[in-house]
Amino acid sequence: MERTEFKTKLKRVVKAGLFNFWRSGYVSLASVLVMMESLFMIGSVIFVGAILSVVMQEFRNKVDINVYFVATAPEEEILSIKKKTESLPEVKSVEYVNREQTLINFKLRHENDQLTLQALEELGDNPFGASLNIKAKEPSQYGSIANFLNEENILSSDGKKIINENTYFKNENQASINKLSKIIKLVESFGLLLSITLVFVSVIITFSTIRLAIHISREEISVMQLVGASKNYVKGPFVVTGVLVGLISGFITIILFFPILYFISGHTENFFMGFNIFVYYLRNFFQILFIVIGSGVAIGAISSFLAVRKYLKL
Repeated sequence: MERTEFKTKLKRVVKAGLFNFWRSGYVSLASVLVMMESLFMIGSVIFVGAILSVVMQEFRNKVDINVYFVATAPEEEILSIKKKTESLPEVKSVEYVNREQTLINFKLRHENDQLTLQALEELGDNPFGASLNIKAKEPSQYGSIANFLNEENILSSDGKKIINENTYFKNENQASINKLSKIIKLVESFGLLLSITLVFVSVIITFSTIRLAIHISREEISVMQLVGASKNYVKGPFVVTGVLVGLISGFITIILFFPILYFISGHTENFFMGFNIFVYYLRNFFQILFIVIGSGVAIGAISSFLAVRKYLKL
């Protein structure tokens, strides 16, 4: 019996909410347009965040340090150092380049410099040692990795040091890595702050618009209270209207993103390391759909609930 009564009341609340939405045509339209602006901001935060993530990752990938070994360094000793370095928690990857590959790489870099290649041929033997290319998880961690390799004072079996050079300790490399690390942290902090600010502003704007729509119906609310309607019954239709505004705004916003992102996708590819924002949109469509529409429904429902409760003193 109670369950049937609850269903009946719920149907009445939903029906009243739908009626309020269609009856207040211009106000509902204004609410949808304002909500769309808010959801467009939220969606833009997602896409800007994706671009920022790709750019920052590209910067991280371009930073590395190289450890060069003397030509006589035994391969088993180098591979042992590689294994120790890989075990460090700061290390993302370690690539081993043997002497032969180093020689090939050198010849490719100087293929148009016949004088250098001729001098190399006259040596008769491969003068290059093997090397390790090390990438850290974060640019700020290169210092500790370089210090580990330096403090190890790594020796071969005959007591001679086998590391010839650690590129991190070149002044220009160390300064560049530290500067890049600070820039990445600054950009990520700014991006987070901007995202929070935009979302906060969008919620406030939407709240104010929905509050205005509810304020227009204040006389109707007073009448409902006078005839004994419960607080929840009075709030219900406005919450339903807020949810409907969020749903409609969310679907329209998602549809609008399609041509906009398609149009700018070529520009993002050119300016942001080949990142195609339209392809990202399609690959993550359902996740973005859930976030945008879910945000619209949540903002609409919560704004309506708070507006009725706070401003009409229910």
